[in-house]
Amino acid sequence: MVTLRRALHFVFKMGDRSKTETFYRDVLGVKILRHKEFEEGCKATGNGPYDGNNIISGTDRDGSLASPSQETMQYFVFLCITSYIAVSNDKWLGWQLNEVGKGLYLVEAPGGYHFYLVDKEQPPNDPVQKVCLAGSDLQKSIHCCSSLLVMKVKESNEETVLMGFAATQCKLELHNIVGTVDQGTAFGRIELSCPREQLADLEALMTKGNHKILTILVSLDTPGKAWLAWTPLVLLGDPESNSHQSTT
Repeated sequence: MVTLRRALHFVFKMGDRSKTETFYRDVLGVKILRHKEFEEGCKATGNGPYDGNNIISGTDRDGSLASPSQETMQYFVFLCITSYIAVSNDKWLGWQLNEVGKGLYLVEAPGGYHFYLVDKEQPPNDPVQKVCLAGSDLQKSIHCCSSLLVMKVKESNEETVLMGFAATQCKLELHNIVGTVDQGTAFGRIELSCPREQLADLEALMTKGNHKILTILVSLDTPGKAWLAWTPLVLLGDPESNSHQSTT
Protein backbone atom coordinates (compact mmCIF):
# COMPACT_ATOMS: atom_id res chain seq x y z
CA MET A 1 0.00 0.00 0.00
CA VAL A 2 2.87 2.42 0.63
CA THR A 3 3.66 2.22 -3.09
CA LEU A 4 0.48 4.25 -3.65
CA ARG A 5 2.06 7.25 -1.96
CA ARG A 6 3.34 10.08 -4.13
CA ALA A 7 4.26 13.75 -4.06
CA LEU A 8 1.41 16.03 -5.16
CA HIS A 9 2.76 19.56 -4.94
CA PHE A 10 5.11 22.00 -3.25
CA VAL A 11 3.77 25.26 -1.81
CA PHE A 12 5.65 28.53 -2.28
CA LYS A 13 4.89 31.87 -0.69
CA MET A 14 4.48 34.60 -3.30
CA GLY A 15 5.56 38.21 -2.97
CA ASP A 16 4.28 39.33 -6.38
CA ARG A 17 1.43 37.26 -7.80
CA SER A 18 1.50 38.85 -11.28
CA LYS A 19 5.23 38.29 -11.84
CA THR A 20 5.01 34.81 -10.34
CA GLU A 21 2.18 33.79 -12.67
CA THR A 22 4.12 35.18 -15.65
CA PHE A 23 7.19 33.15 -14.73
CA TYR A 24 5.36 29.86 -14.25
CA ARG A 25 3.04 30.28 -17.22
CA ASP A 26 5.26 31.90 -19.86
CA VAL A 27 8.74 30.69 -18.84
CA LEU A 28 8.15 27.25 -17.35
CA GLY A 29 5.11 26.63 -19.53
CA VAL A 30 2.87 25.32 -16.76
CA LYS A 31 -0.91 25.65 -16.68
CA ILE A 32 -2.87 27.43 -13.96
CA LEU A 33 -5.07 24.62 -12.69
CA ARG A 34 -7.04 26.42 -10.03
CA HIS A 35 -7.22 29.84 -8.40
CA LYS A 36 -9.12 30.50 -5.20
CA GLU A 37 -9.44 33.49 -2.88
CA PHE A 38 -9.86 32.77 0.84
CA GLU A 39 -11.69 35.07 3.22
CA GLU A 40 -9.91 33.30 6.06
CA GLY A 41 -7.11 30.79 6.49
CA CYS A 42 -7.47 27.55 4.57
CA LYS A 43 -7.07 24.19 6.28
CA ALA A 44 -4.92 23.03 3.40
CA THR A 45 -3.82 23.77 -0.11
CA GLY A 46 -6.15 21.89 -2.42
CA ASN A 47 -5.66 18.62 -4.17
CA GLY A 48 -7.21 17.37 -7.37
CA PRO A 49 -6.98 15.11 -10.40
CA TYR A 50 -3.61 16.29 -11.68
CA ASP A 51 -2.70 13.25 -13.81
CA GLY A 52 0.14 12.12 -11.55
CA ASN A 53 2.41 15.12 -12.07
CA ASN A 54 4.00 17.18 -9.33
CA ILE A 55 2.23 20.53 -8.94
CA ILE A 56 3.56 23.93 -7.90
CA SER A 57 1.22 25.83 -5.61
CA GLY A 58 1.56 29.45 -4.51
CA THR A 59 0.02 31.44 -1.69
CA ASP A 60 0.16 35.14 -0.86
CA ARG A 61 -2.47 35.21 1.87
CA ASP A 62 -0.02 36.67 4.42
CA GLY A 63 1.18 39.49 2.19
CA SER A 64 4.50 39.96 0.44
CA LEU A 65 7.79 38.70 1.78
CA ALA A 66 9.87 41.18 3.72
CA SER A 67 13.18 39.98 2.23
CA PRO A 68 12.31 37.17 -0.23
CA SER A 69 15.82 36.28 -1.37
CA GLN A 70 17.22 36.04 2.16
CA GLU A 71 14.33 34.14 3.69
CA THR A 72 13.53 31.73 0.88
CA MET A 73 17.13 30.75 0.23
CA GLN A 74 17.62 29.84 3.90
CA TYR A 75 15.39 26.79 3.60
CA PHE A 76 14.58 26.41 -0.10
CA VAL A 77 17.68 25.55 -2.14
CA PHE A 78 16.28 24.81 -5.60
CA LEU A 79 13.74 22.98 -7.72
CA CYS A 80 14.92 21.03 -10.79
CA ILE A 81 12.85 20.68 -13.98
CA THR A 82 13.74 18.82 -17.17
CA SER A 83 12.26 20.72 -20.13
CA TYR A 84 14.00 22.11 -23.19
CA ILE A 85 10.82 24.12 -23.82
CA ALA A 86 11.30 26.00 -20.53
CA VAL A 87 14.91 26.76 -21.49
CA SER A 88 13.77 27.99 -24.91
CA ASN A 89 11.01 30.14 -23.38
CA ASP A 90 13.48 31.64 -20.93
CA LYS A 91 15.90 32.63 -23.69
CA TRP A 92 13.12 33.99 -25.92
CA LEU A 93 11.62 36.15 -23.17
CA GLY A 94 14.99 37.42 -21.99
CA TRP A 95 14.66 36.11 -18.44
CA GLN A 96 18.04 36.03 -16.71
CA LEU A 97 19.43 32.58 -17.42
CA ASN A 98 22.83 31.35 -16.25
CA GLU A 99 24.43 28.25 -17.74
CA VAL A 100 26.09 26.36 -14.87
CA GLY A 101 26.90 23.15 -16.75
CA LYS A 102 26.41 21.41 -20.06
CA GLY A 103 22.69 21.64 -20.75
CA LEU A 104 22.02 22.86 -17.19
CA TYR A 105 20.74 26.37 -16.47
CA LEU A 106 19.94 28.34 -13.33
CA VAL A 107 17.12 30.88 -13.28
CA GLU A 108 15.74 32.90 -10.37
CA ALA A 109 11.97 33.08 -10.03
CA PRO A 110 10.14 36.00 -8.38
CA GLY A 111 10.64 35.78 -4.63
CA GLY A 112 14.23 34.56 -4.86
CA TYR A 113 13.45 30.92 -5.64
CA HIS A 114 16.14 29.13 -7.64
CA PHE A 115 15.17 26.78 -10.47
CA TYR A 116 17.53 24.48 -12.35
CA LEU A 117 16.40 23.78 -15.91
CA VAL A 118 17.75 20.74 -17.75
CA ASP A 119 17.83 21.31 -21.52
CA LYS A 120 16.43 17.92 -22.53
CA GLU A 121 13.19 16.38 -23.76
CA GLN A 122 10.52 16.55 -21.08
CA PRO A 123 10.02 13.15 -19.38
CA PRO A 124 6.62 11.55 -20.13
CA ASN A 125 5.78 11.08 -16.45
CA ASP A 126 6.83 14.26 -14.67
CA PRO A 127 9.16 17.11 -15.73
CA VAL A 128 9.71 18.10 -12.08
CA GLN A 129 12.72 16.01 -11.07
CA LYS A 130 13.33 17.11 -7.49
CA VAL A 131 12.95 19.84 -4.89
CA CYS A 132 15.93 20.56 -2.63
CA LEU A 133 15.52 21.93 0.90
CA ALA A 134 18.07 22.87 3.54
CA GLY A 135 18.53 20.75 6.65
CA SER A 136 20.73 21.06 9.73
CA ASP A 137 20.37 17.44 10.87
CA LEU A 138 20.17 15.03 7.95
CA GLN A 139 19.82 11.94 10.13
CA LYS A 140 16.68 13.26 11.83
CA SER A 141 15.22 14.32 8.49
CA ILE A 142 16.05 10.95 6.92
CA HIS A 143 14.33 9.19 9.82
CA CYS A 144 11.25 11.38 9.43
CA CYS A 145 10.99 10.88 5.67
CA SER A 146 12.08 7.26 5.34
CA SER A 147 10.94 5.60 8.56
CA LEU A 148 7.70 7.53 9.03
CA LEU A 149 6.67 8.66 5.53
CA VAL A 150 8.23 5.54 3.95
CA MET A 151 10.25 7.36 1.31
CA LYS A 152 13.15 5.39 -0.13
CA VAL A 153 16.69 6.76 0.07
CA LYS A 154 17.92 6.94 -3.54
CA GLU A 155 21.34 8.57 -3.03
CA SER A 156 23.21 9.94 -0.02
CA ASN A 157 26.53 11.39 1.10
CA GLU A 158 27.72 13.63 3.93
CA GLU A 159 26.15 16.75 2.42
CA THR A 160 22.97 15.62 0.66
CA VAL A 161 20.37 12.87 0.63
CA LEU A 162 17.90 12.15 -2.17
CA MET A 163 14.62 10.43 -1.26
CA GLY A 164 11.36 9.61 -2.97
CA PHE A 165 8.64 7.07 -3.65
CA ALA A 166 8.47 5.72 -7.23
CA ALA A 167 11.42 6.21 -9.58
CA THR A 168 9.35 8.26 -12.04
CA GLN A 169 8.09 10.74 -9.43
CA CYS A 170 9.51 14.00 -8.11
CA LYS A 171 12.19 13.43 -5.44
CA LEU A 172 12.99 15.29 -2.23
CA GLU A 173 16.64 16.27 -1.75
CA LEU A 174 17.92 17.59 1.58
CA HIS A 175 21.13 19.62 1.68
CA ASN A 176 23.02 19.81 4.97
CA ILE A 177 23.90 23.28 6.29
CA VAL A 178 25.78 24.50 9.36
CA GLY A 179 23.53 26.00 12.01
CA THR A 180 19.75 26.09 12.24
CA VAL A 181 17.37 26.67 9.37
CA ASP A 182 15.72 30.09 9.73
CA GLN A 183 12.61 30.32 7.58
CA GLY A 184 11.64 33.84 8.65
CA THR A 185 8.16 34.56 7.31
CA ALA A 186 8.72 32.26 4.33
CA PHE A 187 7.64 28.64 4.37
CA GLY A 188 7.40 25.51 2.29
CA ARG A 189 5.02 22.60 2.31
CA ILE A 190 5.06 19.37 0.39
CA GLU A 191 1.71 17.67 -0.09
CA LEU A 192 1.87 13.90 -0.25
CA SER A 193 -0.88 11.52 -1.27
CA CYS A 194 -1.47 8.24 0.52
CA PRO A 195 -4.43 5.85 0.89
CA ARG A 196 -7.15 7.29 3.12
CA GLU A 197 -7.00 4.42 5.59
CA GLN A 198 -3.31 5.12 6.34
CA LEU A 199 -3.73 8.69 7.62
CA ALA A 200 -4.86 7.88 11.16
CA ASP A 201 -2.04 5.36 11.59
CA LEU A 202 0.47 7.88 10.22
CA GLU A 203 -0.71 10.51 12.69
CA ALA A 204 -0.51 7.99 15.55
CA LEU A 205 3.02 7.02 14.50
CA MET A 206 4.12 10.67 14.54
CA THR A 207 2.50 11.21 17.94
CA LYS A 208 4.15 8.11 19.40
CA GLY A 209 7.57 9.32 18.25
CA ASN A 210 6.98 12.82 19.68
CA HIS A 211 7.16 14.35 16.20
CA LYS A 212 5.48 17.65 15.43
CA ILE A 213 1.91 17.60 14.09
CA LEU A 214 0.91 21.02 12.79
CA THR A 215 -2.71 20.12 12.01
CA ILE A 216 -4.46 17.06 13.39
CA LEU A 217 -6.48 14.84 11.07
CA VAL A 218 -9.31 16.91 9.57
CA SER A 219 -11.59 16.74 6.54
CA LEU A 220 -11.95 19.42 3.89
CA ASP A 221 -15.49 20.45 2.96
CA THR A 222 -15.42 21.77 -0.61
CA PRO A 223 -18.95 22.22 -2.00
CA GLY A 224 -19.20 21.96 -5.77
CA LYS A 225 -16.11 19.77 -6.12
CA ALA A 226 -17.21 16.16 -5.83
CA TRP A 227 -13.68 14.88 -6.36
CA LEU A 228 -12.43 16.89 -3.37
CA ALA A 229 -15.42 16.72 -1.03
CA TRP A 230 -14.50 15.77 2.50
CA THR A 231 -10.88 14.98 1.76
CA PRO A 232 -9.09 13.98 5.00
CA LEU A 233 -5.60 15.32 5.68
CA VAL A 234 -3.00 15.66 8.41
CA LEU A 235 -0.25 18.31 8.41
CA LEU A 236 3.08 17.06 9.74
CA GLY A 237 6.23 18.98 10.64
CA ASP A 238 9.75 17.67 10.03
CA PRO A 239 12.79 18.46 12.23
CA GLU A 240 13.48 21.65 10.22
CA SER A 241 9.89 22.93 10.51
CA ASN A 242 9.27 22.32 6.82
CA SER A 243 5.86 20.72 6.64
CA HIS A 244 4.54 17.60 4.97
CA GLN A 245 0.83 17.54 4.28
CA SER A 246 -0.53 14.04 3.83
CA THR A 247 -3.88 13.66 2.12
CA THR A 248 -5.85 11.10 0.13
